[in-house]
Amino acid sequence: MSTALLPEVASARAAELIDRFASRRITVVGDVMLDRFLIGRVSRMSPEAPVPVVVFDHEEFRLGGAANVAHNLRSLGAAVDLIGVIGADESGTQLKNELAAKGIHSTGLITDLERRTTTKMRVVTTRNQQVSRIDYESDHEVGAAIEDAIAAQVEARARSAQVILVSDYQKGVVTRRSMAHLIAFGQSSGVPVIVDPKVPHIDYYAGAALVTPNHHEAESATNSRIASHEDAQRAAIALRQRLGVDSVLITWGEHGMWLNHAGVDGYLPAAAREVADVTGAGDTVIATLALAIAAGATMPEAARLANEAASLVVGKFGAATVAPAALKERF
Repeated sequence: MSTALLPEVASARAAELIDRFASRRITVVGDVMLDRFLIGRVSRMSPEAPVPVVVFDHEEFRLGGAANVAHNLRSLGAAVDLIGVIGADESGTQLKNELAAKGIHSTGLITDLERRTTTKMRVVTTRNQQVSRIDYESDHEVGAAIEDAIAAQVEARARSAQVILVSDYQKGVVTRRSMAHLIAFGQSSGVPVIVDPKVPHIDYYAGAALVTPNHHEAESATNSRIASHEDAQRAAIALRQRLGVDSVLITWGEHGMWLNHAGVDGYLPAAAREVADVTGAGDTVIATLALAIAAGATMPEAARLANEAASLVVGKFGAATVAPAALKERF
């Protein structure tokens, strides 16, 4: 099987696909999170321990995990249905408020009284240097009643979607049973299911249309090392055969991406001109892929759009999003 650089996408074709984003609907299922930033100035070290003293200035909240995927989709113009689980706590309320501010409804979120809303609190300086992070989470798998509630939300909301996107951060929402229901629903409804995976759940995704592991995840899932294009090709083929999926896209940081799809193998070099923060880049990739597929792109075209979108967000601090106009400019 020959390998090659994936074909270019002409600017007119890219614009045509991106213009269709606004008429597409994506259902996102996965682990929603709240990112909380405590931001302040540092001028001295603590006399109590070798740590900086941060004088509080202000705080910010951002969407994380599956909620950031939904934010990326909304920023690109799509209609979004978000299905996930939160706790009956202040962070859950704040997450709903942040979603509303971004034009994303939260009626698909299920409140589990036995869990806390996954929250990552970062202490950050005014120069964007992270001092520490505290995670609040309940990462055990949800129970049968919540699995049933997730299934009911999928049945109610995903029938009008062009793509179902699973954002698995291994915080308990994506279980073997819930994933089996999603795959069966997608296959019976003709809606492709694409997955941003986690290795311990790799076999849950059998039968999906597309999985998008990073190269570390692909190495772990295939018990191999990826140090060359040939290695990436072998890992993608092995993973595709193991799961019976249509496509595998391996994201490879500064080395770009590798796509294996229906006998088509090819790579894309990283398109980033400047890297400030890779946080959330995977969310941007999977969101852009989903929308491109929904808009009628081929898999190589979808990979091109996703690669350019990722190059834009890694130049910004924190989990960022891309506007359609900015993505068009890259072509």
